[in-house]
Amino acid sequence: MHARKSAKMEDGVRIKSGPFVQFVKYGLSGGLATIVHITIFLIAAWKVFPALQENDYVVAMLGLSVAKVDVATRSLNAMLSNGVAWFFGNLVSYFLNIFWVFESGRHNRIIEIGLFYLISGVSVVMGTGLMGFLIRYYNMQTTYAATAYLVSAVLINFAMRKFFIFKG
Repeated sequence: MHARKSAKMEDGVRIKSGPFVQFVKYGLSGGLATIVHITIFLIAAWKVFPALQENDYVVAMLGLSVAKVDVATRSLNAMLSNGVAWFFGNLVSYFLNIFWVFESGRHNRIIEIGLFYLISGVSVVMGTGLMGFLIRYYNMQTTYAATAYLVSAVLINFAMRKFFIFKG
């Protein structure tokens, strides 16, 4: 006698969640992936590609010492830090999406992963461009500009993943 693999499986068939439950699961898994993304972004923007300012909340809250850089360098470094963070946050997001939120199988695994990264890549380029623009032309605080990136990425990614990559 075999035990069930997960609460979502019944006789080897995945039980579909309703749209509201699915969105809540997407939000929770997205929250975890976002925590990974933000953590890696902040570490990279602090230590690898200096982009944080003394008045950033995290810097003040943790009492970090940051390098002073001009606005053009800060803009570029914030975008580079975001690219590094995106790769790892997106990897966490993919695994959470296939194991908990959506049903895999609309495409073969290679195409599915390719589409996942492609669509996420488009949203990260758009959001990162927005982040760089807000920093460079409006001298927006790095933390606020990174938040604008995250909001735009969440909106684009949910719709594309639900309707084009996974079975829904």
